[in-house]
Amino acid sequence: MECDDLIINFTPTGMIPTKKLTSFVPISVSEIIEDSHRAIELGITMIHLHARDEKTGVPTPDAAIYGKIIEGIRTISKDLIICVSLSGRNFKEFKQRAEPLQLDGDLKPDMGSLTLSSLNFNNMESVNSPKMIQSLAQEMKDKGIMPELEAFDAGMINYAKYLNKKGILEPPYYFNLLLGNIACAQADILHTGIMINDLPEESYWSLAGIGQSQLKMNALAIATGGGVRVGLEDNIWFNNGRTKLAKNQDLIARIHNLAAANERKVMTPAKLRSLLKLKSGNGNYGRQSTLNKLEQNK
Repeated sequence: MECDDLIINFTPTGMIPTKKLTSFVPISVSEIIEDSHRAIELGITMIHLHARDEKTGVPTPDAAIYGKIIEGIRTISKDLIICVSLSGRNFKEFKQRAEPLQLDGDLKPDMGSLTLSSLNFNNMESVNSPKMIQSLAQEMKDKGIMPELEAFDAGMINYAKYLNKKGILEPPYYFNLLLGNIACAQADILHTGIMINDLPEESYWSLAGIGQSQLKMNALAIATGGGVRVGLEDNIWFNNGRTKLAKNQDLIARIHNLAAANERKVMTPAKLRSLLKLKSGNGNYGRQSTLNKLEQNK
């Protein structure tokens, strides 16, 4: 579904960037919170978090670290939509991948990422078996957490429709469409159009570009009524010539400039919460229950 207002989904860290690659990537809890603070001040709608081990800097599913990050962000903004990564790149067991979903109360995430198939990146794989995808989706449904659906090609969108038929996923949906990965849909208008056209009804979507495709896909999304996913997770460079390393705030500021040129306001977290049927924030996080929906329709 197209929106007048622009969804900005901020991805500050990811699993790949290191301090050796760029000093600007936030790794520690305090760094991620500080970059999130700057992003909130500039204006974002939601945030997609990855946690890192505080001693080694390597990715971790540790709920305690996620909890510290979420706590810090929510002292700054109590309604920002927070998504935790459930990635299959480094973690293979369900218990590991589902650990951040066990957070509750003021630390409960609103969303958890759900990659809809296995895929290869340049130098590693992300394994997402049907059993794993369905187990993570069911765990989120049971805990009232909304899946952030990650699709790297059109087949993954078809799998989301399959999960809907099985009763594991339910609308409204939020999709990140990620283009430009070497083994998946490429960052061009044809692939993008096919994926958008294949989305189920009641879908809200953002475009992401891998590496130097980030700006191109963000600009296309802004021009065509979609949202954007932006941050150092997907691209550490500010320019395609790779002569200037990016800072997260610079990437977000550029999105604001493009949005202004296209006369699109940044969507508030409160508005997206309403569209996605999420709880209101400010101490109430996650997805509204079926009971709440029925009560609201009385």
